[in-house]
Amino acid sequence: MQSVIQKIEDRYKKAQVVDVRSGDTVKVSQKIREGNKERIQVFQGLVIRTDRKGSHTSKITVRRIASGIGVEKSFLLHSPLVTKIEVTKRSQVRRNYLTYMRDRTGKSARLTGVNFDRDKVNEIPEPVAEEEPAAEAETTPIVEEETKEPVVAETPEATVEEAPETVDPEATA
Repeated sequence: MQSVIQKIEDRYKKAQVVDVRSGDTVKVSQKIREGNKERIQVFQGLVIRTDRKGSHTSKITVRRIASGIGVEKSFLLHSPLVTKIEVTKRSQVRRNYLTYMRDRTGKSARLTGVNFDRDKVNEIPEPVAEEEPAAEAETTPIVEEETKEPVVAETPEATVEEAPETVDPEATA
């Protein structure tokens, strides 16, 4: 039984979200509204933090270097403004919050890459619409178990049916 709060939270969650971890290099596509126009802007960088993975308020913090200056942006994964997240590289890290990456530049900022199936990680399966059972289906009658007769294997000779010979009384007379 779900609580009322959980039902409300689940209503605002996206059906499927890409599995994003700390140390991933991602491209985040976000809707930007300027006046009456909307456009999609892509922000590519390293995920330095993941927060509240299972919640509807789960977020990631992405860092990139723009014109020699470090820029960090936080994105809510279930936000309607975040249209797409694509993992381009996965790295081996042992922490959830990579604060030490802020101090590093150049070769010291490189992380050891890990082989992964890029297509499988970025694939978002279509959600299956669950049908709610009707009230009649919930009260199914109990069916008695049928008696099962043993199955006898038939031999090829026994499969040919032989008609019993009938004697016609008029034909013999």
